Amino acid sequence: MKSSNRNIFKYIFIIVVIALIFGAVYILYYSSNKKELAKEGTVTDVNQTSDDISVSKNIKMGISDYDTMNPILTKNKEIINIDKLIFEPLVNITSDYHTENCLAKEINKVSDTRYEIKLDTSIKWQDGKDFFSKDVEFTINKIKENDSLYSNNVSHIQSVETPDSETVILNLDSAVNNFEYDLDFPILSSTYYNNEDFATSSKIPIGTGMYKIASIDDSSILLITNDRWRNIKKYPPKTESIEIHRYSAIGEAFNSFKLGNTDVITTYKSNYTDYVGTMGYNKKEIAGRYFDFIAFNCYDDILSDASVRKCISMAINKENLVSSVFSNNKIVSNSPLDYGSYLYDSQYDEKYDSNEAKQTLEQNDWQYVNGKWQKTINGHVRKLIISLMINDNNSDRSLVAENIKSQLADIGILVNIVKVSSDTYYNNLNSKNYQMALAGIVNSVKPDLSYFYGANNIANYNNSDIQNVINNVDNFNDIQKIVSIDCPYVGLYRNKITLLLNANMGGNFTPNAYFSYYNFNEWYKQQ
Repeated sequence: MKSSNRNIFKYIFIIVVIALIFGAVYILYYSSNKKELAKEGTVTDVNQTSDDISVSKNIKMGISDYDTMNPILTKNKEIINIDKLIFEPLVNITSDYHTENCLAKEINKVSDTRYEIKLDTSIKWQDGKDFFSKDVEFTINKIKENDSLYSNNVSHIQSVETPDSETVILNLDSAVNNFEYDLDFPILSSTYYNNEDFATSSKIPIGTGMYKIASIDDSSILLITNDRWRNIKKYPPKTESIEIHRYSAIGEAFNSFKLGNTDVITTYKSNYTDYVGTMGYNKKEIAGRYFDFIAFNCYDDILSDASVRKCISMAINKENLVSSVFSNNKIVSNSPLDYGSYLYDSQYDEKYDSNEAKQTLEQNDWQYVNGKWQKTINGHVRKLIISLMINDNNSDRSLVAENIKSQLADIGILVNIVKVSSDTYYNNLNSKNYQMALAGIVNSVKPDLSYFYGANNIANYNNSDIQNVINNVDNFNDIQKIVSIDCPYVGLYRNKITLLLNANMGGNFTPNAYFSYYNFNEWYKQQ
Protein backbone atom coordinates (compact mmCIF):
# COMPACT_ATOMS: atom_id res chain seq x y z
CA MET A 1 0.00 0.00 0.00
CA LYS A 2 2.84 2.38 0.89
CA SER A 3 4.64 1.44 -2.33
CA SER A 4 1.48 2.20 -4.30
CA ASN A 5 1.18 5.65 -2.67
CA ARG A 6 4.81 6.37 -3.41
CA ASN A 7 4.21 5.55 -7.08
CA ILE A 8 1.17 7.84 -7.20
CA PHE A 9 3.14 10.72 -5.67
CA LYS A 10 5.98 9.99 -8.09
CA TYR A 11 3.66 10.24 -11.10
CA ILE A 12 2.06 13.44 -9.76
CA PHE A 13 5.51 14.96 -9.26
CA ILE A 14 6.51 14.05 -12.83
CA ILE A 15 3.29 15.56 -14.23
CA VAL A 16 3.83 18.78 -12.28
CA VAL A 17 7.43 19.06 -13.51
CA ILE A 18 6.34 18.51 -17.13
CA ALA A 19 3.61 21.11 -16.77
CA LEU A 20 6.10 23.63 -15.35
CA ILE A 21 8.50 22.99 -18.24
CA PHE A 22 5.75 23.48 -20.85
CA GLY A 23 4.64 26.64 -19.08
CA ALA A 24 8.15 28.05 -19.06
CA VAL A 25 8.61 27.25 -22.76
CA TYR A 26 5.30 28.96 -23.63
CA ILE A 27 6.23 32.11 -21.67
CA LEU A 28 9.64 32.31 -23.36
CA TYR A 29 8.06 31.76 -26.80
CA TYR A 30 5.37 34.38 -26.22
CA SER A 31 7.89 36.88 -24.86
CA SER A 32 10.19 36.28 -27.82
CA ASN A 33 7.34 36.81 -30.28
CA LYS A 34 6.37 40.07 -28.61
CA LYS A 35 9.96 41.29 -28.90
CA GLU A 36 10.09 40.28 -32.55
CA LEU A 37 6.85 42.16 -33.21
CA ALA A 38 8.33 45.27 -31.63
CA LYS A 39 11.51 44.84 -33.70
CA GLU A 40 9.45 44.41 -36.84
CA GLY A 41 8.31 48.01 -36.46
CA THR A 42 5.11 47.68 -38.48
CA VAL A 43 1.46 47.17 -37.73
CA THR A 44 -0.42 44.94 -40.15
CA ASP A 45 -4.05 44.10 -39.41
CA VAL A 46 -4.35 44.94 -35.73
CA ASN A 47 -7.85 44.07 -34.62
CA GLN A 48 -7.14 43.09 -31.05
CA THR A 49 -9.70 43.06 -28.28
CA SER A 50 -9.00 44.65 -24.93
CA ASP A 51 -11.70 42.72 -23.07
CA ASP A 52 -9.20 40.53 -21.27
CA ILE A 53 -6.34 43.02 -21.13
CA SER A 54 -5.49 45.56 -18.47
CA VAL A 55 -6.06 48.82 -20.33
CA SER A 56 -4.78 52.32 -19.59
CA LYS A 57 -7.54 54.93 -19.52
CA ASN A 58 -5.21 57.54 -21.01
CA ILE A 59 -3.29 57.84 -24.29
CA LYS A 60 -0.53 60.40 -24.75
CA MET A 61 0.06 62.21 -28.05
CA GLY A 62 2.74 64.68 -29.07
CA ILE A 63 2.59 67.79 -31.28
CA SER A 64 4.94 70.64 -32.09
CA ASP A 65 4.37 74.24 -33.25
CA TYR A 66 1.04 74.60 -31.42
CA ASP A 67 -1.06 77.61 -32.39
CA THR A 68 -4.73 77.05 -31.46
CA MET A 69 -7.22 74.23 -31.06
CA ASN A 70 -9.80 76.23 -32.99
CA PRO A 71 -10.17 74.12 -36.16
CA ILE A 72 -11.09 77.13 -38.32
CA LEU A 73 -8.03 79.17 -37.28
CA THR A 74 -5.24 76.62 -36.83
CA LYS A 75 -2.52 76.24 -39.47
CA ASN A 76 -1.09 73.12 -37.82
CA LYS A 77 -1.79 69.92 -39.81
CA GLU A 78 -1.61 67.65 -36.78
CA ILE A 79 -4.00 69.81 -34.76
CA ILE A 80 -6.42 69.61 -37.71
CA ASN A 81 -5.97 65.83 -37.48
CA ILE A 82 -6.66 65.70 -33.73
CA ASP A 83 -9.51 68.22 -34.00
CA LYS A 84 -11.50 65.66 -36.00
CA LEU A 85 -11.94 63.77 -32.72
CA ILE A 86 -13.56 66.88 -31.20
CA PHE A 87 -15.39 68.69 -33.98
CA GLU A 88 -17.64 67.11 -36.58
CA PRO A 89 -18.45 68.11 -40.18
CA LEU A 90 -21.63 67.90 -42.20
CA VAL A 91 -19.99 65.08 -44.17
CA ASN A 92 -17.25 62.66 -43.11
CA ILE A 93 -14.55 61.25 -45.39
CA THR A 94 -14.05 57.52 -44.76
CA SER A 95 -10.73 55.66 -44.70
CA ASP A 96 -11.18 54.71 -48.38
CA TYR A 97 -12.36 58.23 -49.34
CA HIS A 98 -16.09 57.65 -49.59
CA THR A 99 -18.37 60.33 -48.16
CA GLU A 100 -20.82 59.61 -45.36
CA ASN A 101 -23.29 61.91 -43.66
CA CYS A 102 -22.34 63.13 -40.20
CA LEU A 103 -24.10 66.25 -38.86
CA ALA A 104 -26.11 66.22 -42.08
CA LYS A 105 -28.66 63.44 -42.28
CA GLU A 106 -29.74 64.21 -45.85
CA ILE A 107 -28.21 66.16 -48.77
CA ASN A 108 -30.31 66.98 -51.82
CA LYS A 109 -28.85 68.43 -54.99
CA VAL A 110 -31.67 70.72 -56.13
CA SER A 111 -29.64 71.95 -59.11
CA ASP A 112 -26.00 72.26 -60.15
CA THR A 113 -25.69 75.33 -57.95
CA ARG A 114 -28.21 74.71 -55.16
CA TYR A 115 -28.03 72.14 -52.34
CA GLU A 116 -30.53 71.54 -49.58
CA ILE A 117 -29.15 69.97 -46.40
CA LYS A 118 -31.24 68.46 -43.62
CA LEU A 119 -29.45 68.38 -40.26
CA ASP A 120 -29.58 65.85 -37.45
CA THR A 121 -30.87 68.27 -34.81
CA SER A 122 -31.00 65.56 -32.14
CA ILE A 123 -27.26 66.17 -31.79
CA LYS A 124 -26.14 68.29 -28.84
CA TRP A 125 -23.14 70.51 -28.38
CA GLN A 126 -20.74 69.55 -25.63
CA ASP A 127 -22.28 72.22 -23.40
CA GLY A 128 -25.74 70.69 -23.84
CA LYS A 129 -27.07 73.34 -26.23
CA ASP A 130 -28.99 72.35 -29.39
CA PHE A 131 -27.27 72.02 -32.75
CA PHE A 132 -29.19 73.88 -35.48
CA SER A 133 -28.90 75.46 -38.93
CA LYS A 134 -27.56 78.82 -37.76
CA ASP A 135 -24.42 77.01 -36.56
CA VAL A 136 -23.65 75.96 -40.12
CA GLU A 137 -24.23 79.46 -41.46
CA PHE A 138 -22.06 80.91 -38.68
CA THR A 139 -19.20 78.49 -39.45
CA ILE A 140 -19.24 79.17 -43.20
CA ASN A 141 -19.12 82.91 -42.54
CA LYS A 142 -16.21 82.54 -40.11
CA ILE A 143 -14.24 80.44 -42.59
CA LYS A 144 -14.81 83.09 -45.26
CA GLU A 145 -13.79 85.90 -42.88
CA ASN A 146 -10.52 84.23 -41.85
CA ASP A 147 -7.48 82.78 -43.56
CA SER A 148 -8.49 79.18 -42.90
CA LEU A 149 -7.22 75.82 -44.13
CA TYR A 150 -10.87 75.24 -45.07
CA SER A 151 -11.21 78.38 -47.21
CA ASN A 152 -11.30 76.40 -50.46
CA ASN A 153 -14.19 74.31 -49.15
CA VAL A 154 -16.50 77.30 -49.03
CA SER A 155 -15.04 79.42 -51.85
CA HIS A 156 -17.92 78.59 -54.21
CA ILE A 157 -20.67 79.14 -51.63
CA GLN A 158 -22.28 82.40 -52.67
CA SER A 159 -25.03 82.53 -50.04
CA VAL A 160 -26.55 80.49 -47.20
CA GLU A 161 -30.24 80.22 -46.36
CA THR A 162 -31.65 78.80 -43.12
CA PRO A 163 -35.43 78.59 -43.56
CA ASP A 164 -35.80 76.58 -40.35
CA SER A 165 -33.67 75.09 -37.57
CA GLU A 166 -32.90 71.85 -39.40
CA THR A 167 -32.52 73.08 -42.99
CA VAL A 168 -29.56 74.72 -44.68
CA ILE A 169 -29.62 75.78 -48.34
CA LEU A 170 -26.31 76.48 -50.04
CA ASN A 171 -26.24 78.54 -53.24
CA LEU A 172 -23.06 78.18 -55.30
CA ASP A 173 -21.58 80.62 -57.79
CA SER A 174 -20.95 77.77 -60.27
CA ALA A 175 -21.30 74.01 -60.55
CA VAL A 176 -18.76 72.06 -58.45
CA ASN A 177 -18.11 68.39 -59.16
CA ASN A 178 -18.59 66.14 -56.12
CA PHE A 179 -19.44 69.15 -53.97
CA GLU A 180 -20.39 66.87 -51.08
CA TYR A 181 -16.67 66.32 -50.42
CA ASP A 182 -16.30 70.04 -49.71
CA LEU A 183 -18.72 69.72 -46.79
CA ASP A 184 -16.08 68.05 -44.60
CA PHE A 185 -15.24 71.27 -42.72
CA PRO A 186 -15.81 71.28 -38.90
CA ILE A 187 -18.93 73.02 -37.59
CA LEU A 188 -18.75 75.37 -34.59
CA SER A 189 -21.46 76.67 -32.29
CA SER A 190 -22.90 80.08 -33.07
CA THR A 191 -24.52 80.33 -29.63
CA TYR A 192 -21.23 79.62 -27.85
CA TYR A 193 -19.44 82.44 -29.66
CA ASN A 194 -22.30 84.94 -29.37
CA ASN A 195 -20.90 88.41 -28.52
CA GLU A 196 -17.33 87.05 -28.82
CA ASP A 197 -14.57 88.22 -31.14
CA PHE A 198 -14.11 84.89 -32.85
CA ALA A 199 -10.53 85.52 -33.99
CA THR A 200 -9.26 86.52 -30.53
CA SER A 201 -11.62 84.65 -28.20
CA SER A 202 -9.92 82.91 -25.28
CA LYS A 203 -12.80 80.48 -24.81
CA ILE A 204 -11.97 76.80 -25.25
CA PRO A 205 -13.87 75.78 -28.41
CA ILE A 206 -16.55 73.11 -28.15
CA GLY A 207 -17.71 70.53 -30.66
CA THR A 208 -20.08 67.57 -31.02
CA GLY A 209 -17.47 64.80 -31.38
CA MET A 210 -16.22 61.81 -29.41
CA TYR A 211 -13.95 63.92 -27.18
CA LYS A 212 -14.05 67.39 -25.70
CA ILE A 213 -11.31 69.73 -24.54
CA ALA A 214 -11.09 69.71 -20.75
CA SER A 215 -8.12 72.06 -20.40
CA ILE A 216 -5.34 73.82 -22.27
CA ASP A 217 -2.12 75.04 -20.63
CA ASP A 218 1.41 75.91 -21.71
CA SER A 219 2.58 72.29 -21.81
CA SER A 220 -0.43 70.16 -22.70
CA ILE A 221 -4.04 69.85 -23.84
CA LEU A 222 -6.33 67.39 -22.08
CA LEU A 223 -9.22 65.76 -23.94
CA ILE A 224 -11.87 63.67 -22.18
CA THR A 225 -14.75 61.64 -23.56
CA ASN A 226 -17.81 63.66 -24.50
CA ASP A 227 -20.70 62.10 -22.59
CA ARG A 228 -23.14 63.87 -24.93
CA TRP A 229 -21.63 62.33 -28.10
CA ARG A 230 -24.54 60.70 -29.92
CA ASN A 231 -22.66 57.39 -30.37
CA ILE A 232 -21.34 57.14 -26.81
CA LYS A 233 -23.50 54.12 -25.97
CA LYS A 234 -23.10 52.37 -29.32
CA TYR A 235 -19.34 52.92 -29.66
CA PRO A 236 -18.01 53.72 -26.16
CA PRO A 237 -14.32 54.73 -26.37
CA LYS A 238 -11.91 52.38 -24.63
CA THR A 239 -9.70 55.38 -23.87
CA GLU A 240 -11.26 57.90 -21.49
CA SER A 241 -8.75 60.71 -21.97
CA ILE A 242 -6.05 61.93 -24.34
CA GLU A 243 -3.14 63.98 -23.08
CA ILE A 244 -1.56 66.01 -25.89
CA HIS A 245 1.94 67.19 -25.02
CA ARG A 246 3.09 70.42 -26.61
CA TYR A 247 6.68 70.66 -27.82
CA SER A 248 8.51 73.61 -29.31
CA ALA A 249 10.19 71.40 -31.92
CA ILE A 250 9.41 68.05 -33.54
CA GLY A 251 12.74 66.68 -32.27
CA GLU A 252 11.48 67.03 -28.69
CA ALA A 253 8.27 65.17 -29.58
CA PHE A 254 10.27 62.35 -31.17
CA ASN A 255 12.54 62.11 -28.12
CA SER A 256 9.49 61.87 -25.85
CA PHE A 257 8.14 59.06 -28.03
CA LYS A 258 11.47 57.25 -27.94
CA LEU A 259 11.52 57.43 -24.14
CA GLY A 260 7.98 56.02 -23.95
CA ASN A 261 6.43 59.24 -22.67
CA THR A 262 4.30 59.64 -25.81
CA ASP A 263 2.19 56.85 -27.31
CA VAL A 264 1.14 58.25 -30.71
CA ILE A 265 2.70 60.62 -33.24
CA THR A 266 1.74 61.31 -36.83
CA THR A 267 4.72 62.61 -38.78
CA TYR A 268 5.28 63.97 -42.29
CA LYS A 269 9.06 63.83 -41.84
CA SER A 270 10.83 61.16 -43.87
CA ASN A 271 13.85 61.01 -41.55
CA TYR A 272 11.99 60.21 -38.33
CA THR A 273 14.19 57.14 -37.76
CA ASP A 274 17.09 59.53 -37.16
CA TYR A 275 15.25 60.51 -33.99
CA VAL A 276 13.45 57.35 -32.82
CA GLY A 277 15.48 54.55 -34.39
CA THR A 278 13.93 51.54 -36.09
CA MET A 279 12.94 49.22 -33.24
CA GLY A 280 10.72 49.11 -30.18
CA TYR A 281 7.56 50.59 -31.71
CA ASN A 282 4.96 49.91 -34.39
CA LYS A 283 4.10 52.03 -37.37
CA LYS A 284 1.61 52.48 -40.17
CA GLU A 285 2.85 54.04 -43.40
CA ILE A 286 0.33 56.19 -45.27
CA ALA A 287 0.34 57.19 -48.94
CA GLY A 288 0.23 60.97 -48.99
CA ARG A 289 -1.54 63.20 -51.51
CA TYR A 290 1.64 64.83 -52.91
CA PHE A 291 1.90 63.05 -56.27
CA ASP A 292 4.87 63.38 -58.65
CA PHE A 293 4.67 62.23 -62.26
CA ILE A 294 5.98 62.63 -65.80
CA ALA A 295 3.73 64.50 -68.23
CA PHE A 296 4.10 63.80 -71.95
CA ASN A 297 3.23 66.45 -74.52
CA CYS A 298 0.89 64.38 -76.66
CA TYR A 299 1.09 66.91 -79.53
CA ASP A 300 4.84 66.49 -79.88
CA ASP A 301 5.99 64.79 -83.12
CA ILE A 302 7.63 61.91 -81.27
CA LEU A 303 5.48 61.70 -78.13
CA SER A 304 2.23 61.76 -80.09
CA ASP A 305 3.16 58.12 -80.74
CA ALA A 306 1.50 56.19 -77.90
CA SER A 307 4.00 53.35 -78.31
CA VAL A 308 6.83 55.69 -77.26
CA ARG A 309 4.89 56.83 -74.20
CA LYS A 310 4.06 53.21 -73.39
CA CYS A 311 7.68 52.18 -73.78
CA ILE A 312 8.94 54.89 -71.43
CA SER A 313 6.27 53.98 -68.89
CA MET A 314 7.39 50.33 -68.87
CA ALA A 315 11.11 51.17 -68.90
CA ILE A 316 11.17 53.16 -65.64
CA ASN A 317 11.78 51.04 -62.56
CA LYS A 318 9.99 53.09 -59.92
CA GLU A 319 11.15 50.89 -57.05
CA ASN A 320 14.73 51.55 -58.09
CA LEU A 321 14.03 55.28 -58.36
CA VAL A 322 12.44 55.52 -54.91
CA SER A 323 15.19 53.39 -53.35
CA SER A 324 18.13 55.15 -55.06
CA VAL A 325 16.97 58.75 -54.81
CA PHE A 326 14.83 58.77 -51.66
CA SER A 327 16.12 55.80 -49.62
CA ASN A 328 12.55 54.41 -49.72
CA ASN A 329 11.16 57.50 -48.01
CA LYS A 330 8.61 57.89 -50.80
CA ILE A 331 5.85 55.49 -51.84
CA VAL A 332 5.79 54.21 -55.42
CA SER A 333 2.73 55.60 -57.19
CA ASN A 334 1.13 54.66 -60.49
CA SER A 335 -2.08 56.65 -60.58
CA PRO A 336 -3.67 59.94 -59.49
CA LEU A 337 -6.10 57.76 -57.51
CA ASP A 338 -3.74 55.43 -55.62
CA TYR A 339 -3.64 57.44 -52.38
CA GLY A 340 -6.27 55.12 -50.85
CA SER A 341 -9.31 56.01 -52.94
CA TYR A 342 -11.95 53.33 -53.37
CA LEU A 343 -11.94 54.22 -57.09
CA TYR A 344 -8.36 53.12 -57.70
CA ASP A 345 -8.00 49.90 -59.72
CA SER A 346 -4.50 48.43 -59.62
CA GLN A 347 -5.12 46.08 -62.54
CA TYR A 348 -4.35 48.99 -64.91
CA ASP A 349 -0.95 49.78 -63.39
CA GLU A 350 1.96 49.65 -65.80
CA LYS A 351 4.53 47.04 -64.71
CA TYR A 352 8.26 47.54 -65.16
CA ASP A 353 9.50 45.39 -68.05
CA SER A 354 12.40 46.73 -70.13
CA ASN A 355 12.23 43.87 -72.64
CA GLU A 356 8.55 44.41 -73.32
CA ALA A 357 9.23 48.15 -73.56
CA LYS A 358 11.66 47.54 -76.44
CA GLN A 359 9.26 45.13 -78.10
CA THR A 360 6.58 47.83 -78.02
CA LEU A 361 8.81 50.10 -80.09
CA GLU A 362 9.74 47.32 -82.52
CA GLN A 363 6.07 46.49 -83.09
CA ASN A 364 5.46 50.12 -84.07
CA ASP A 365 8.23 50.38 -86.69
CA TRP A 366 10.97 51.81 -84.50
CA GLN A 367 14.39 50.42 -85.40
CA TYR A 368 17.36 49.89 -83.09
CA VAL A 369 20.43 51.14 -84.99
CA ASN A 370 23.89 51.56 -83.41
CA GLY A 371 22.46 51.57 -79.92
CA LYS A 372 19.75 54.13 -80.67
CA TRP A 373 16.14 53.99 -81.75
CA GLN A 374 15.02 55.72 -84.93
CA LYS A 375 11.95 55.95 -87.13
CA THR A 376 10.95 57.73 -90.30
CA ILE A 377 8.34 60.36 -89.38
CA ASN A 378 6.85 62.66 -92.04
CA GLY A 379 9.62 61.72 -94.44
CA HIS A 380 12.45 62.40 -91.97
CA VAL A 381 14.48 59.95 -89.89
CA ARG A 382 13.92 60.85 -86.24
CA LYS A 383 16.09 59.51 -83.46
CA LEU A 384 14.48 58.79 -80.10
CA ILE A 385 16.04 61.70 -78.21
CA ILE A 386 13.68 63.47 -75.81
CA SER A 387 14.04 66.52 -73.56
CA LEU A 388 12.88 66.32 -69.93
CA MET A 389 12.01 69.69 -68.37
CA ILE A 390 12.48 70.24 -64.63
CA ASN A 391 12.32 73.19 -62.27
CA ASP A 392 15.91 74.08 -61.38
CA ASN A 393 14.80 75.08 -57.87
CA ASN A 394 13.78 71.51 -57.04
CA SER A 395 16.88 69.53 -56.07
CA ASP A 396 14.96 66.28 -55.56
CA ARG A 397 13.60 66.36 -59.08
CA SER A 398 17.09 66.96 -60.45
CA LEU A 399 18.15 63.66 -58.89
CA VAL A 400 14.98 61.97 -60.15
CA ALA A 401 15.64 63.27 -63.67
CA GLU A 402 19.18 61.89 -63.63
CA ASN A 403 17.89 58.50 -62.49
CA ILE A 404 15.27 58.42 -65.25
CA LYS A 405 17.84 59.50 -67.83
CA SER A 406 20.11 56.63 -66.79
CA GLN A 407 17.31 54.06 -66.84
CA LEU A 408 16.08 55.07 -70.29
CA ALA A 409 19.63 55.13 -71.67
CA ASP A 410 19.84 51.43 -70.76
CA ILE A 411 17.24 50.63 -73.43
CA GLY A 412 18.51 53.09 -76.03
CA ILE A 413 16.36 56.16 -75.33
CA LEU A 414 18.41 59.34 -74.93
CA VAL A 415 17.18 62.05 -72.58
CA ASN A 416 18.33 65.65 -72.40
CA ILE A 417 17.55 67.24 -69.04
CA VAL A 418 16.41 70.86 -69.43
CA LYS A 419 16.58 72.90 -66.22
CA VAL A 420 14.60 76.12 -66.23
CA SER A 421 13.65 78.79 -63.69
CA SER A 422 10.40 78.47 -61.74
CA ASP A 423 8.66 81.15 -63.81
CA THR A 424 9.75 79.57 -67.09
CA TYR A 425 8.82 76.11 -65.83
CA TYR A 426 5.22 77.04 -65.01
CA ASN A 427 4.84 79.14 -68.15
CA ASN A 428 6.05 76.21 -70.26
CA LEU A 429 3.70 73.81 -68.48
CA ASN A 430 0.71 76.07 -69.07
CA SER A 431 1.62 76.69 -72.71
CA LYS A 432 2.62 73.04 -73.25
CA ASN A 433 6.07 74.12 -74.39
CA TYR A 434 7.97 70.94 -73.52
CA GLN A 435 8.34 67.28 -74.55
CA MET A 436 8.43 65.58 -71.15
CA ALA A 437 8.09 67.38 -67.82
CA LEU A 438 8.60 66.28 -64.23
CA ALA A 439 5.64 67.69 -62.36
CA GLY A 440 3.67 67.29 -59.15
CA ILE A 441 0.28 68.03 -57.66
CA VAL A 442 -1.50 67.74 -54.32
CA ASN A 443 -4.46 65.44 -54.88
CA SER A 444 -7.76 66.65 -53.49
CA VAL A 445 -9.65 64.36 -51.12
CA LYS A 446 -12.45 64.45 -53.68
CA PRO A 447 -12.13 62.15 -56.71
CA ASP A 448 -11.21 64.45 -59.58
CA LEU A 449 -9.35 63.48 -62.77
CA SER A 450 -10.03 66.68 -64.71
CA TYR A 451 -6.55 68.09 -64.07
CA PHE A 452 -5.02 65.11 -65.85
CA TYR A 453 -7.56 64.21 -68.53
CA GLY A 454 -10.01 67.11 -68.76
CA ALA A 455 -10.07 69.96 -71.22
CA ASN A 456 -6.80 71.88 -71.65
CA ASN A 457 -4.81 69.44 -69.45
CA ILE A 458 -1.05 69.95 -69.28
CA ALA A 459 -0.29 66.84 -71.38
CA ASN A 460 -2.27 68.06 -74.41
CA TYR A 461 -4.13 64.76 -74.08
CA ASN A 462 -7.51 64.59 -75.78
CA ASN A 463 -9.81 61.59 -75.74
CA SER A 464 -13.46 62.27 -76.50
CA ASP A 465 -14.63 59.12 -74.69
CA ILE A 466 -13.04 60.44 -71.51
CA GLN A 467 -14.15 64.05 -72.01
CA ASN A 468 -17.78 62.92 -72.11
CA VAL A 469 -17.68 61.06 -68.78
CA ILE A 470 -14.91 62.63 -66.72
CA ASN A 471 -17.29 64.30 -64.25
CA ASN A 472 -18.97 61.03 -63.29
CA VAL A 473 -17.07 58.80 -60.83
CA ASP A 474 -19.07 55.81 -62.04
CA ASN A 475 -16.92 55.97 -65.19
CA PHE A 476 -13.53 56.23 -63.48
CA ASN A 477 -12.80 52.54 -64.02
CA ASP A 478 -13.27 52.98 -67.77
CA ILE A 479 -11.06 56.07 -67.71
CA GLN A 480 -8.25 54.16 -65.99
CA LYS A 481 -8.54 51.42 -68.60
CA ILE A 482 -8.26 53.90 -71.49
CA VAL A 483 -5.32 55.88 -70.10
CA SER A 484 -3.43 52.68 -69.28
CA ILE A 485 -3.26 52.19 -73.06
CA ASP A 486 -2.72 55.84 -74.07
CA CYS A 487 -0.20 56.63 -71.29
CA PRO A 488 -0.34 60.45 -71.29
CA TYR A 489 1.42 60.41 -67.90
CA VAL A 490 3.73 58.17 -65.87
CA GLY A 491 3.01 58.11 -62.13
CA LEU A 492 6.22 58.01 -60.06
CA TYR A 493 5.86 58.39 -56.30
CA ARG A 494 4.02 60.01 -53.39
CA ASN A 495 5.09 61.49 -50.09
CA LYS A 496 4.92 59.17 -47.11
CA ILE A 497 3.13 59.94 -43.82
CA THR A 498 3.82 57.70 -40.83
CA LEU A 499 1.70 56.91 -37.80
CA LEU A 500 4.07 55.94 -34.97
CA LEU A 501 2.58 53.81 -32.20
CA ASN A 502 3.86 52.69 -28.82
CA ALA A 503 4.41 48.89 -28.95
CA ASN A 504 1.67 48.49 -26.33
CA MET A 505 -0.97 50.21 -28.43
CA GLY A 506 -3.85 48.05 -29.64
CA GLY A 507 -6.89 48.62 -31.79
CA ASN A 508 -7.98 48.88 -35.40
CA PHE A 509 -5.59 51.17 -37.26
CA THR A 510 -6.70 52.32 -40.73
CA PRO A 511 -5.15 55.79 -41.18
CA ASN A 512 -5.04 57.74 -44.43
CA ALA A 513 -3.69 61.14 -45.49
CA TYR A 514 -6.97 62.78 -44.43
CA PHE A 515 -7.23 61.39 -40.88
CA SER A 516 -4.99 59.24 -38.68
CA TYR A 517 -7.54 58.23 -36.06
CA TYR A 518 -10.30 56.20 -37.70
CA ASN A 519 -11.96 53.73 -35.25
CA PHE A 520 -10.40 55.62 -32.34
CA ASN A 521 -13.09 54.34 -30.01
CA GLU A 522 -11.37 50.93 -30.35
CA TRP A 523 -7.86 52.21 -29.62
CA TYR A 524 -6.27 51.42 -26.28
CA LYS A 525 -2.94 51.06 -24.54
CA GLN A 526 -2.05 47.97 -22.54
CA GLN A 527 -0.73 48.68 -19.06
